[in-house]
Amino acid sequence: MEAPNAHPEPGPGPESYRIRVQGRLDARWSTWFDGMTVIRDADGTTVIRGQVSDQAALHGLIQRVRDLGLTLLEVTH
Repeated sequence: MEAPNAHPEPGPGPESYRIRVQGRLDARWSTWFDGMTVIRDADGTTVIRGQVSDQAALHGLIQRVRDLGLTLLEVTH
């Protein structure tokens, strides 16, 4: 009997992701992050969450974080 895969390959279609960054972004940045929800937390961080179509789109979002000079804290799936 094989052990189940702890990290299954993403299936076709959009996947839900949360990107946490240091700093506080206004909700107006949602459009720039492809319509994802932008939530400012009390701890001075911002969570960008929503559906991402594929890995290339995820990399594009991470590049936008970099382009803004924000510190990427975590990406969760």
